[in-house]
Amino acid sequence: MSTDNDIIRRSRDSPQVFGELYDRYASVIYRYAARRAGDFAADDVTSETFLVAWEQLETYDLDREDARPWLFGIATNLLRRHHRAEAKILRTAGKAALREAVADDSDRIAAQVDAVVATAGIARSLKAMAAIDRETLLLYAWADLTYEGIAVAMDVPVGTVRSRLNRARRTLRTRLNLEILDETENDHERFTAAPRNA
Repeated sequence: MSTDNDIIRRSRDSPQVFGELYDRYASVIYRYAARRAGDFAADDVTSETFLVAWEQLETYDLDREDARPWLFGIATNLLRRHHRAEAKILRTAGKAALREAVADDSDRIAAQVDAVVATAGIARSLKAMAAIDRETLLLYAWADLTYEGIAVAMDVPVGTVRSRLNRARRTLRTRLNLEILDETENDHERFTAAPRNA
């Protein structure tokens, strides 16, 4: 099986070989783009990613065997154009999760309600996070890139990736813990403010 850098090297002389790289990674780029900006943008981002990659073929560092970080870097840059759509999806996911209706047995209902509340909280936390931290976190969680791969994709040092992921995790923990505390306080206020029967 050819390595990515071998495919890119051969593509420079034989353009049809580039199709091997597309076949190898189009589906993962599509899934990443769909998670970030929805299905409606994923097709465009995927095709644009490979168009840009084709146009930048001569600039690819042939010492790198794995082209995924390079491709995800291109896709991430393209997704920045779709940031409004991403923010809208996160906002919609948060609202939809809170509105989702549930029926049937109580154990399943409790589990689904917990999942709905958690999804809404995570969506709000991601939306409130700095875009650069969110992109780093999503490259790690959804694109399954290593710290080194994210560094290549974002063209930053590995230490910067570590800092951004640390900040993103801290933001998630803080926001989710605050939401839990707010819910607990609201529940406590409801119970203590209820009128007592004499």
